[in-house]
Amino acid sequence: MRTNKISLNQPVFWSSLTLVAVICVPVVLAPQRGQQLLDGVLGFLSGSFGWLYLWFAVAVAGFLGWLAFSRHGRIVLGDPGEKPQFATHSWLAMIFTSAIGGGIMYWGIIEWAHYYNEPPMGVQPRSVQAADWAGAYPMFHWGITAWALFCLPAIALSYGYHVRKHRTLRLSDACRGVIGDRADGWLGKSIDALFLFGLVGAAGTSLGLEIPVVSESIASLTPMEKGPTLDILVIAVWTALFGTSVYLGLQKGLKRLADVNIWLAAALGLFLLVVGPTVFLIDTTTNSVGLMLQNLPRMSFYTDPVGGSGFEEDWTVFYWGWWISYAPFVGLFVAKISKGRTIRGIIGAMCLAGSAGCWLSFALLGNTALFYQIQNLVPVADIVESEGDTAAIIAVLDTVPLAPLALVVFLLLLVIFLATTLDSSAYTMAGVASKHLPRDADPARWHRVFWAVVLAGVSIVMMYSGGLETLQTLSIITAFPLIFILALVLLSLRRWLIEDERPSSEADPSPEAAPDKVGAGSM
Repeated sequence: MRTNKISLNQPVFWSSLTLVAVICVPVVLAPQRGQQLLDGVLGFLSGSFGWLYLWFAVAVAGFLGWLAFSRHGRIVLGDPGEKPQFATHSWLAMIFTSAIGGGIMYWGIIEWAHYYNEPPMGVQPRSVQAADWAGAYPMFHWGITAWALFCLPAIALSYGYHVRKHRTLRLSDACRGVIGDRADGWLGKSIDALFLFGLVGAAGTSLGLEIPVVSESIASLTPMEKGPTLDILVIAVWTALFGTSVYLGLQKGLKRLADVNIWLAAALGLFLLVVGPTVFLIDTTTNSVGLMLQNLPRMSFYTDPVGGSGFEEDWTVFYWGWWISYAPFVGLFVAKISKGRTIRGIIGAMCLAGSAGCWLSFALLGNTALFYQIQNLVPVADIVESEGDTAAIIAVLDTVPLAPLALVVFLLLLVIFLATTLDSSAYTMAGVASKHLPRDADPARWHRVFWAVVLAGVSIVMMYSGGLETLQTLSIITAFPLIFILALVLLSLRRWLIEDERPSSEADPSPEAAPDKVGAGSM
């Protein structure tokens, strides 16, 4: 793809940076008061509107279920007979690595321990029932409902860009079916600015979570001492890595990183399955999937209003906020690489294949750690409570067979996974903040690298102002306005599908409602 000299979309660019500054500057200037401000906003949103996150996620999953099995699922996203741009394995790898990032490596090992210590449903901590729920809930939080939040904007943007031939690929374009030409005015620019704001929060959360793990892994493998100096060095190297990848573009940078990462992940997973507690891993995974499927409605709407455990606010609302914040970015990126695919194909790739990839991570990483806990090989739950997640992750990796090698592979996976997510984030953000970007052009290289640096800066601010709690707060806050925007996306997509089914004599004669002919085919 060529890179033209594209001017900035000034309102979107400066509005999004202003929103980021509103969150970050108070934390930098007055960390304690800034944290109190964020906590106040979080308490209001999760306490008063936690139910909204839950209902919205279920509604999106239900809509996509209907769409996948409807006649609309056969629609080809492109001209009739259009061939996919990327091979299926590379396409799936790019979707998974850009959407998930290093978060699956971080939470894959340790998430169960939080639920084991503080379980839902009023069960006794560290009991057999707590262990059962600890295995099921990660699969729920990283499963079909979560991926549906990613998939909705992906389909709407793909349909608008490849079928209705929109000139640009922005979140505001996916709302055009409802807001019409206002997508080109202040309303559309506000939507795009909120998209950038949400993505900065989500990507900054990911980077901030994984930096301590990378630093401590390096410290355990080398003579270097963990601390702020090593953290800053890791951030600098990481920023250079994903900045270089995004500078190279889709074909040379992102595709290659994604392919390498999937092969490394498969190698580590196969190693753990063969040399680890194989039968325990398979049995526990089977049990967890069954428990999740049996209780999916209950988990989807669980708020514990009488018990007041706060489990929903601390975890499910946090996760739905994280997925919602990432959703427009993933949608934009998937739309960019999915020309020639079908609506049903994208839903299957994201909601089924994406969920399966996440479940495999928890099955192999998380259940290995759970086995060490139950067999008293590593007191994972105690380490989480006393020393934190990072120390527990390193303790687990130090116990697996060929520990130094496993730790090196894990470290590489963590770095490349997140680099893939962040460079695709920076690529997408630069595209949204560019003015009149041609269909065959990449955003300006300096612009892509600029957003990579912004993401790194936000993660540093949030990481040193309060760690995990602050990062979770950031995700929930930045996701709230996007709930209403994604609702517009859903309504817009539904309207387009209905309009494009009408005979030409009945259809709205406006250019917006007169797409090219829609083809049908298979994934």
